[in-house]
Amino acid sequence: MQNWKFAISSIMSHKLRSFLTMVGIIIGVASVVVIMALGDGMKAGVTKTFTKDQEYVQISYSPNKSGYVTGINIGPSEDTGEGGGESGPAAEDRGMAAPSDMDGENAEDVDGQVQEAPPVVQESWVKELTKIQGIDGYYVGNTSNATIAFQKKKAEGVNIQGVNETYFSVKKVELLSGRKLTPSDYSNFSRVVLLDEGLAQQLFGTENPLNQVVSVGDNNYRVVGIFKDPNAGTALYGASSGGSALMANTQLASEFGTDEIQNIVVHVPDVKQIKTVGIEAAQKLTELSGVRQGEFQIFNLDSILEETNKVVGIMTSVIGAIAGISLLVGGIGVMNIMLVSVTERTREIGLRKALGATRGKILVQFLIESMVLTIIGGLIGLGLAYGVNSLITTLAAASLEGPPIISLNVAIGSIIFSAFVGIIFGILPANKASKLNPIEALRYE
Repeated sequence: MQNWKFAISSIMSHKLRSFLTMVGIIIGVASVVVIMALGDGMKAGVTKTFTKDQEYVQISYSPNKSGYVTGINIGPSEDTGEGGGESGPAAEDRGMAAPSDMDGENAEDVDGQVQEAPPVVQESWVKELTKIQGIDGYYVGNTSNATIAFQKKKAEGVNIQGVNETYFSVKKVELLSGRKLTPSDYSNFSRVVLLDEGLAQQLFGTENPLNQVVSVGDNNYRVVGIFKDPNAGTALYGASSGGSALMANTQLASEFGTDEIQNIVVHVPDVKQIKTVGIEAAQKLTELSGVRQGEFQIFNLDSILEETNKVVGIMTSVIGAIAGISLLVGGIGVMNIMLVSVTERTREIGLRKALGATRGKILVQFLIESMVLTIIGGLIGLGLAYGVNSLITTLAAASLEGPPIISLNVAIGSIIFSAFVGIIFGILPANKASKLNPIEALRYE
């Protein structure tokens, strides 16, 4: 304890010099902590973005087999009958082309090999998926991009989704004003549309958009509703910078000629079963479609999230390591000032040795002084990092995936590493002090 008191007393007797010595440590710790916090915040933000639609499973067709999961390449598999569909009369009885008959309009000749054309998905197939335990609903739709205009204002590249009648009962869409699509909108091919709030703001400003008439493509549509999130209807398909709009899939097919089902989504409330149930749904859809070479696959968010976080983690570590170089520079500064301190206190060291202080006690005293310098610098740097992160959150919150997060492990680790730097760079001065000859030290002027 006495050594700690000596260390603090020595630092306080040279406040300015001690502070300037700690500047390198302060900047180094602050830089590393800020970068790690930004990385952790980004990972948390990405995780939140990926998992907000986790209970929804998107299913799409792929001409290549990969275990019913997008992104996992297991190579060509033998036709074992599992998920490979049916052939012959059984398939034809359901109105599907048997794989053996897929030559003509249902096949394509690629490099001399007959390839299956993508199956035309029927909503009745998707409806069958609700019989699978764990799936409590589905929705399907088609998509197109168009320009939406109101008077002299227009928004280009708007993602327009045609959704079926089950969409609003399955998908969580927060309606800010107006109404959802009704059964009559589908049966009557009504020219009505819902806009996201950002798009409505762009076109109408402060004016009430409800019941206003906008042009979509070559025809006029009446705005019947405004929904909250620009990504509310597009999170599974990719958001559009032009905003998003919703209309009946029957009307979208009539307007743009996109009557094929492009989006297939099933709802699995228990996210723990999401992959198992999703694969079963993809297998069932593959069977119902009668395809043989390709298969339907689920979009595996977990693997993409894992890879994204891995990349962010590597980038954070590399940049953090580069910033950590300033810690080493700060350590050299500490070593330099401790060597100066040893020279200035040569007579004091000689006197302590003459009074019985051992080499070990002198060594420990100077190591503690060096470590106290770096620990104080680390604490100040940690406080500075908290301040910088608060400033970043205030000024740039909108452009960040997530606010910076300083974890307890990073905070404690930064202080421990600061102490370690103090020990490493304090060894040389402490060793020099402990080796001084007491007689020669007392003669030193």
